[in-house]
Amino acid sequence: MNNEILIIGSGFAAYQLVKSLRKLDAQVPIRLLTADSGDEYNKPDISHVFSQGRSSAELTRLSAARFAEQYQVVIQPFTRVESIDPQARRLYTADGSHAYAQLVLATGASALVPPVPGHELLLTLNSQAEYQAAEAQLRDARRVLVLGAGLIGSELAMDLLSSGKQVVLVDQASSVLASLMPATVSASLQACLVGSGAQLRLGSGLQRLERSSDGIRAYLSDGQAVDCDSAIAAIGLRPNIELARQTGLAIGRGIQVNRHLQTSAEHIYALGDCAEIDGRVLPFLQPTQLAASALAKTLLGQPQALQLPPMLIRVKTPRLPLQLAGETHGEHLDWQLSVNDQGMLAQAFDAQAQLRGFVVSEGRLQNAFALLRQLPG
Repeated sequence: MNNEILIIGSGFAAYQLVKSLRKLDAQVPIRLLTADSGDEYNKPDISHVFSQGRSSAELTRLSAARFAEQYQVVIQPFTRVESIDPQARRLYTADGSHAYAQLVLATGASALVPPVPGHELLLTLNSQAEYQAAEAQLRDARRVLVLGAGLIGSELAMDLLSSGKQVVLVDQASSVLASLMPATVSASLQACLVGSGAQLRLGSGLQRLERSSDGIRAYLSDGQAVDCDSAIAAIGLRPNIELARQTGLAIGRGIQVNRHLQTSAEHIYALGDCAEIDGRVLPFLQPTQLAASALAKTLLGQPQALQLPPMLIRVKTPRLPLQLAGETHGEHLDWQLSVNDQGMLAQAFDAQAQLRGFVVSEGRLQNAFALLRQLPG
């Protein structure tokens, strides 16, 4: 009887699942099929490659061959899955087909690129391969436009500034981190970016990009034009759901799963940036770690529902590091803000004076875990 677990993908979610499975079972056969090299790397490190002077090759933790050997799995790199037959429990690639006992979709998410004229000039840094493709251009660039002042855009902007580059940060929102917190709370980071030399073009969108005599010219919706050597899109991620859609699985923003990470088809699960749990896509490391641990038990015949406690999100901006948790966005929240020499403590309360979320910075980071325990589960 075939008892092989097949995993499509080789990002953090896929490899975290392999590690969780191997902690519980050293023998169950595991096969990974991935469209890229299959090398293991830590994607959050990309936010710091410029200030640290790290090449794309230096991001690799384990080559695919070493990972396969260490965890006793079969990895098929540069292999694209073309279709899945849930009834036959078989998937198909250009090179053949594979039967599975359980199938896990860990297909990740792709960087959003706005469909504006000249969009092909925008670089994305959502993977080691994308960084490798952009590495030489960004190393030589003196002026860099970063489109998107959210979590990743703000991290990249600060890292580029720390490496000595001129940075223009563009976003349609009127403040940085606008989808995560109100402007009064993100104001300290915004001031830090400006103080570090960033030019902010907030409240303005990108209309088009054109090649110019000395690089790229970006035209903004406020009528201004910005000259740069490179432009990076950091406006968010879109879960990779096309294979799931083609297979007939239920999809929303991501591949819809229940608390056991099971999709709408038996024996097919989804994990990581591509999965939608309770209407939410959670593209952060901690929920993926918890989900991988729970799913490993389920796949091995010990069903475990995923429980997601309040979790910290770290904004990795070294000159002004932030941590947040709980509900930090919405007009229903009443914010109390305290700023002193140690940093910022911002607490969000509901109408019943219950703490719903918080943001801390710098020396106030030490308060994060005590506040985390006060949040409703």
